Amino acid sequence: MLDHILSILIFFPALAAMLGFVVTKDSARAYGITVAAIEFALSLWLWHAYDPMTSGMQFMESAPLIPAFGVSYLLGIDGISLFIIILSTFFTLIGIASLTETRRIKDLVITLLFLEMTMVGVFAALDAIVFYVFWELSLVPMLYIIGAWGGPLRIYASIKFFLYTFTGSLVMLVGILFMAYFYSLATGMWSFSILEWYRLLLPFAKETGEIWWLGNYQIWLFLAFFIGFAIKVPMFPFHTWLPYAHGQAPTIGSVILAAILLKMGTYAFVRFSLPLFPDASVYFMFPIAVIAIIMIIYTAMVAYAQEDIKQVVAYSSISHMGVIILGIFALNVEGVSGSVFLMIAHGVVSGGLFLLVGVIYDRRHTKLMSEFGGLASVMPRYATIFGIMMMASVGLPLTINFVGEFLSLLGFYKQSHMFTLLAGTAIIVGAIYMLTAYKKAFFGTVTNEANKNLKDINATELMGLIPLVIVAIWLGVYPKPVLGPISNSVEGVIQLMHDKAQSSEAKARIPNLAHADELNSIQEAH
Repeated sequence: MLDHILSILIFFPALAAMLGFVVTKDSARAYGITVAAIEFALSLWLWHAYDPMTSGMQFMESAPLIPAFGVSYLLGIDGISLFIIILSTFFTLIGIASLTETRRIKDLVITLLFLEMTMVGVFAALDAIVFYVFWELSLVPMLYIIGAWGGPLRIYASIKFFLYTFTGSLVMLVGILFMAYFYSLATGMWSFSILEWYRLLLPFAKETGEIWWLGNYQIWLFLAFFIGFAIKVPMFPFHTWLPYAHGQAPTIGSVILAAILLKMGTYAFVRFSLPLFPDASVYFMFPIAVIAIIMIIYTAMVAYAQEDIKQVVAYSSISHMGVIILGIFALNVEGVSGSVFLMIAHGVVSGGLFLLVGVIYDRRHTKLMSEFGGLASVMPRYATIFGIMMMASVGLPLTINFVGEFLSLLGFYKQSHMFTLLAGTAIIVGAIYMLTAYKKAFFGTVTNEANKNLKDINATELMGLIPLVIVAIWLGVYPKPVLGPISNSVEGVIQLMHDKAQSSEAKARIPNLAHADELNSIQEAH
């Protein structure tokens, strides 16, 4: 069964979703929880069977799809993708278990199971066309979730989400086709295998006197992929679709969007941009760092100005994604490992915060902080859990975000002290706006009569939130079970980048790990 475990993880939710059409409305939620629990158990089995000491791909599956053009059904995972897959199955389970939506509940469960298929497919695909198919398919369920179960402006928000991300994906598709074309020029045959592309050396003429905008194919291909990934993250200035999507999406839509879908863009930077275009990655390192710092500081200031608590969480999400981007383009093991770990941490914390916002919205049908105040005395359990997740969000030591943020900033510190100092303001500003929001909503006296008889968090809600609190603290205190496999795989990526780098600047910026005792060459692993 392990030989096809990735295919099972991808297509089991889709098959269950199709069978879900014959399930009655009353049993739809229980059916969805059962399917999601089985899927999560399979992903934990995958973790159990994974060899954490190997940096290369494991559980690989391959079958020809369009042999004439080199398109194949190629799957595999490493430490970078393993835990994002587990995060996807984990949040699908928690999301369905926490559903409070009553409108067309069966349709919503089926949609979430189809969405789970696309998410796992993106993180397991090693063929660029298969990756692109899953990447695009993920838009459809989320478009439907926002458009069918969202707020008053749901149609505008869903269309804006779709147009932004779909347009970026089309530019990325052009890059994919040109990568296959350059591979065919170099080898005489077509291939869309990412692993085969890793062996391809694309011209980078910055130091040869050639006009860069004509001859540096790495530059143009890097930009083609960058646009698709940056919109998905979303990076400044492509971020404007996200607050609308979060603001209008139902709770489950915001949870999945923040916890998983945004990570597709950052994951793709690590899987595609860094190993395929090492010289271009160095060339654009500081311009991208500037964008990341703008994301960190600007969106944090916007979050501070919000009166809607869900918008505070939404803008804080963009701010933390800026730290992830900064870590990725540190181009060293500390930075990239920290950014991948922070993807997991951000998913746990932001997903938890959106669930918590959904709890109070279900009771009061408002997200304005001016409508709250004094909730800690009325809902003490809710206030405690919200406080823990808020502290994790601002990077309190011994919580999960601290590990990822510290390593990400440490990695970029090796590239630029000043940029890291500016980015470090994220921790200070983040604490300001989150503590301010918490004070407005939870402290003081209860002045609104509607809040005096609110019921505290119930058993069903606790079942979804307690696991997130446990993970947020466990991986903050002891991150090694996750960080170890991630670092092993990141070492392979960094070594591959150094070996492929052509310019002297790139060779200097990207460390050579060839003599590290723990390194297994990514080429040998493949």
